[in-house]
Amino acid sequence: MRLKMAVTATTAVLLASFAATACGSSTDGSDSASGAGAGSATPLVGVDYPRSDSDFWNAYIKYVPEMAKTVGVDIKTTNSQNDISKLADNVQTLIAQGVKGVVIAPQDTAAVIPTLAQLEAKKIPVVSVDTRPDSGKVFMVVRADNRAYGEKACKYIGETLKGKGKVVMFEGDLASINGRDRSEAFNECMKASYPGITVFAEPTKWDPPTAVSKLNAVLAGNTINAIYMQASIYLPSTLQALKQKNLLKPPGDPAHIVIVSNDGVPAEFQAIKAGQMDATVSQPADLYAKYALDYVKAAIQGKTFAPGDDGHGGKIVQVSPGILEDQIPAPLVTVDGKFPDSVAVTDQSLWGNQIG
Repeated sequence: MRLKMAVTATTAVLLASFAATACGSSTDGSDSASGAGAGSATPLVGVDYPRSDSDFWNAYIKYVPEMAKTVGVDIKTTNSQNDISKLADNVQTLIAQGVKGVVIAPQDTAAVIPTLAQLEAKKIPVVSVDTRPDSGKVFMVVRADNRAYGEKACKYIGETLKGKGKVVMFEGDLASINGRDRSEAFNECMKASYPGITVFAEPTKWDPPTAVSKLNAVLAGNTINAIYMQASIYLPSTLQALKQKNLLKPPGDPAHIVIVSNDGVPAEFQAIKAGQMDATVSQPADLYAKYALDYVKAAIQGKTFAPGDDGHGGKIVQVSPGILEDQIPAPLVTVDGKFPDSVAVTDQSLWGNQIG
């Protein structure tokens, strides 16, 4: 869930390589007659990209056709550009193109419910990536444990500040499950474990200008010690705002503001190495693409799953009656990997170090 931002250098590079897949409708794979059948070894799958205005989602867009070849599916793709009505139209287009399963990442988790009902009526299985619809039938939700994002950020900030100070949290859209999970978990962890820390929870709807405006308002009357950004989209404007106020100090400086983010994009890794931010949670764009396609293929083939070990380092949990979620591991990334349960920013297994 990551929204409008100025295009960073990283984004520019990504956009250049993703142009063929980021917009409109396209076809990847053989798209043969045999590929369209439910029983085919290479079924035809529709994938709607939710947006192409952030490093994270552009990475996901880049990985989908690569993973389609690995998994063994042919794909038709569309891009709904954060517009739920366009997502509904795109799904109708994909249905008309003969897809046997659909992968979506709805940014509005309530408004997507009618689209899910239409797909269910046509017996077309759905896999939801990164977000979990508020209701409706999906074969599998593929996302990391977003409550863990908030808890990891809380513990890193709480321990680094030794339980005292003031923190600004840029909340995502609280109408989305991701924004709610991260906010609720962060607040609950702070209240339970670090009661000496004051949290300024600032709703932003994933909008960086709104975040900076609210940050400036807090700074007008407070000295803050940390910032928790629920997505990497806030990073460029936040660093610029702190720099303008002469508040961008390196780790070790008494005036250093601890910054923790979520996503694991290359720009965050660069900032950690430069001492401009401290940690992020690496949301696995590569594994989201791989396992979303893997599950939709399994659904087309009539396979079923149950709660338990997912076989690739995470776990499948039942989040509500009839809805399963595969919670993909998302590690905390720090400069040296010495914080408990973290990995070093130089770890080459991180997708953010494999893409550029």
